[in-house]
Amino acid sequence: MLSLSLTTTTTIVAIILIFSLHHTTSLPPYAPLSTCQLTSFNCGTITNLSYPFTGGDRPSFCGPPQFHLNCQDGVVPVLNISSVSYRVLSINSVAQTLTLARLDLWNETCTKVYVNSTFDDPIFGYGLGNQNLTLFYECKPTSAFTEKPKNLFHCESNGALNESYALVGSLPSDPILGIVECVQHISVPILKEQADRLVENRSLLREILMKGFNVNYWNPYESVCLECVSSDGHCGFDSDKNQPICICEDQLCSTPGKRNNVGVAIGATVGGVAALVVILGCVYFMIQRRRKIYQKSRSMELFIAPTSSGDTFASTTITSQSLSSYQSSNPVTRSYYFGVQVFTYEELEEATKNFDASRELGEGGFGTVYKGELKDGRTVAVKRHYESNSRRIVQFMNEVQILARLRHKNLVTLFGCTSKHSRELLLVYEFIPNGTVAYHLQGRGSKSTLLPWPIRLNIAVETAEALAYLHANDVIHRDVKTNNILLDDQFCVKVADFGLSRDFPTDVTHVSTAPQGTPGYVDPEYYQCYQLTDKSDVYSFGVVLVELISSLQAVDINRNRSDVNLSNMAIKKIQNQELHELVDPYLGFEKDPAMRRMTTAVAELAFRCLQQERDLRPCMDEVVEILRGIKSDGLGGREETEILDIRTDEAILLKKAHSPVSPNSVVDNWVSGSSVSNSS
Repeated sequence: MLSLSLTTTTTIVAIILIFSLHHTTSLPPYAPLSTCQLTSFNCGTITNLSYPFTGGDRPSFCGPPQFHLNCQDGVVPVLNISSVSYRVLSINSVAQTLTLARLDLWNETCTKVYVNSTFDDPIFGYGLGNQNLTLFYECKPTSAFTEKPKNLFHCESNGALNESYALVGSLPSDPILGIVECVQHISVPILKEQADRLVENRSLLREILMKGFNVNYWNPYESVCLECVSSDGHCGFDSDKNQPICICEDQLCSTPGKRNNVGVAIGATVGGVAALVVILGCVYFMIQRRRKIYQKSRSMELFIAPTSSGDTFASTTITSQSLSSYQSSNPVTRSYYFGVQVFTYEELEEATKNFDASRELGEGGFGTVYKGELKDGRTVAVKRHYESNSRRIVQFMNEVQILARLRHKNLVTLFGCTSKHSRELLLVYEFIPNGTVAYHLQGRGSKSTLLPWPIRLNIAVETAEALAYLHANDVIHRDVKTNNILLDDQFCVKVADFGLSRDFPTDVTHVSTAPQGTPGYVDPEYYQCYQLTDKSDVYSFGVVLVELISSLQAVDINRNRSDVNLSNMAIKKIQNQELHELVDPYLGFEKDPAMRRMTTAVAELAFRCLQQERDLRPCMDEVVEILRGIKSDGLGGREETEILDIRTDEAILLKKAHSPVSPNSVVDNWVSGSSVSNSS
């Protein structure tokens, strides 16, 4: 404890010195630090950018250097990653994704920059929907071609045209490579749908390179920035010292929310006493924090693969799963982490037939899900994470620890996981055979007619019950969407994907954290204020309700600009009393009074959930009661319904509905979806 205290004291003193010394960095004296207060800036064709990005009117010291955009000619935003320059086509700050295209290959297929595009650091990583493309340069045939290769193009080198080739997919998969020799080659990702086009038409190579590819990004100084913002400061970065800084107006913040005043601090005895008190307080805080980190690390160390000796370890929850129906005659000693079974990589590799592509069930932000068959007879869904870096490990463990202690009929069951020391991070869930709600509402292989109103209303009720259960157990899901609502063979709900979920202490009003989630579902107040609450889930659930009554996607760039976000579109339609234009025509809104009454009531509830201010939204318990009432009254055949007041100045929705008729019968035969998604 003494060594811990000394170390902590040294750390605190260093921190105080950093923040108390007057600004002595290499920041240019003529550049006012207050410019970092800009909430947004533009760089070429990319608009409304904010921290961590810099460029344009936002100086480079207002964010980490890795996120500095070079606004070439005021038109082209360029980002340098691992010594390669990329043209930035789009930035999604909510999903933390970029679409990039190599600058040297913009409107060009030839290059002199023979460097692969790699994204393997903690800040930038490959996003979804990419396919590998290899370009071969300065090639010559080793034998005569019987016909002209389809993947051939020409580039000039030393005043002469040399043959070059574009190969989609992994190497080697093209017989052309066996009969040519090439001096140079580079690897460049492209969008998967564009790769399919390229295979069919090689002349599109130039166009497809300009479509770019997807990249995920993560700011390692995010938590420091949050602390700065919460103390009324603005985030910045000192490149010379390679550390984040907190700016208050035109000077560095010495302590959260206060201005730097070195002279007063040095000259006043009171300042010294105050500093001592701060140090002692910080020492105590850091000791407590280190104790928690130590305990957590101990928990992580428990998370190891089973040893050859068959020793087991118990989780801190002392929870065991009953697998009696799957037990073989030969008992096998198993290891458990927080009450869930720890599998070896080899077991799950065998269960999924070496992660065969034909067993893919879906693909999400963190990994791909495969169908598997365990030796004990269970059919499972195996989520395979794309990466195994420290951030992914934390998300992986977070999902295990949350799901291990939750049991609800409408939450997906976690059967087990691999060790953090495994070759890959794998999670093993119960297999849910009927796909996602999104698949049935908007999927390519299905029509909205497969989900009649009684099924949709039941989905709403059961999803709300699952979220209410989570909130009652101090958990916020943080990624509620129709892609994360699975349906079993009886079309009962199983809420899935807890990688972004957070514990929410009962004694706080909110948790300060960077906004995460899926575009179209993210609570606008959470996005603007960095304050996560249970009402953030309520907002996302409001979007789900609108999807259920409309069969429309949460985000669709093919709609009118004001209607790209379904939430905005729904609010506008409801306020203008144009609900009939929003509801899926299949549901019979115009013809069936009972249907009109129920969908209008659900739309009103969605309207309340989608309020910009979280205090105006209902809690999930209230949402559950309202939906149960709609289900009971509507499907029970009430003769009349009351006008429901949304209690806003903008709109009052409902007219009285008379002489209701029974809703359409639920069809007996269903077409099951062949996939289950695990989007994040």
